[in-house]
Amino acid sequence: MGTISARVPDDLEDELETYLDAERLDRSTAVRKLLAEGLEDWRRDRAIERFEAGEISFSRAAELADMSVWDFTRLLEERDVTWVADDHLADDIDSL
Repeated sequence: MGTISARVPDDLEDELETYLDAERLDRSTAVRKLLAEGLEDWRRDRAIERFEAGEISFSRAAELADMSVWDFTRLLEERDVTWVADDHLADDIDSL
């Protein structure tokens, strides 16, 4: 396991201390937890951005977000992201 050292502003450190007390965690555990959660959010945001830009497929976006396609679908719905293009929907309706 690697070691990361960072300087943080006083107000951020104060907020971290409040978090430590509320969650009853030691500093290292809390920082690892917050870093993991932040990176998870970033990974999901990035997957959505790339999917919306048309850079990657739906299933690839779910994979990059480290989610099942079903969970990724729910995430897109929660974030009000349209994941079915109108032109595809019209084609599908026409084929019925």
